[in-house]
Amino acid sequence: MQEFLEFTLGGIAFGMIYAAIGLSLVLIWRGTRILNYAQGGMAMFTTYVALIVINHTGNYWEGFGVALAAGLVLGAVLERTVIRPVENKPPLNAVIVTIGVLIFLEGLAGIIYGGQFRSFPPAFSVVGLKIGGTALGVSRADLFTGGAVLAAALLLAVLFRATSVGLRLRATAFAPNVARLLGVRIGRVLTLGWALAGLIGALAGVLVTPATFLYPNSMDSIFVLGFTAAVIGGLESPVGAVAGGLILGVVLSYAGGYLGSDLVSLFGLAVLAVVLMVRPSGLFSTTATRQV
Repeated sequence: MQEFLEFTLGGIAFGMIYAAIGLSLVLIWRGTRILNYAQGGMAMFTTYVALIVINHTGNYWEGFGVALAAGLVLGAVLERTVIRPVENKPPLNAVIVTIGVLIFLEGLAGIIYGGQFRSFPPAFSVVGLKIGGTALGVSRADLFTGGAVLAAALLLAVLFRATSVGLRLRATAFAPNVARLLGVRIGRVLTLGWALAGLIGALAGVLVTPATFLYPNSMDSIFVLGFTAAVIGGLESPVGAVAGGLILGVVLSYAGGYLGSDLVSLFGLAVLAVVLMVRPSGLFSTTATRQV
């Protein structure tokens, strides 16, 4: 029973990381119909920025804040400079461009920071928590991870549902031509969507790296699992991305704990395959037709 509890809570903690990557992919997909394969590279690069700031200042929270700001700026700059020219072109153009951005960012990180593995400090203690004599399998750092991703998801929900900016984002995503006729500055709204996705990706990078190591390709496997979470939940649904991340995190935790870590990747692909066979549009996708 204790093992089951530890695997469940540990899976939820890692599932929140997958949910953050999934959220960033959903943000971009809803607004531009582009899958950003560079999202993991963007998260990695902003995490390097955070590590440099932390090493220079000795303050984790300064590095955390700078990483989020760097993600915001990086997302906006990439949309303006390399993504916008292909937004209305054939889908394959955007795929090639985002893969090219990924290769560029990973190569640039290797040139600037080197290829060695680096440790990244956690925000809080990684010592497992206990209730009485029962180990929970999570730490204060894991609780912070879950709380941060949930807070980001709630803030995005408030932004989309309760603000005029969110209304413009939704209008641009669902009916761009109508939004343009109503005076919405489509270009600025798309830039904002990419900037927010960059911020969420930076958050994921800072949160996951203490449990791994930081190097130029460190976010590749995390991105694949985040993409899987987004597909499981439905690429149109932010709530689905969070739920998909949690489902995936718990399933992989059980697989690694009970069957061995070598089968984790296999089970990730198995979950994706089952969902695509049973409900190709995702578990939380409601309609095939987009409506405002």
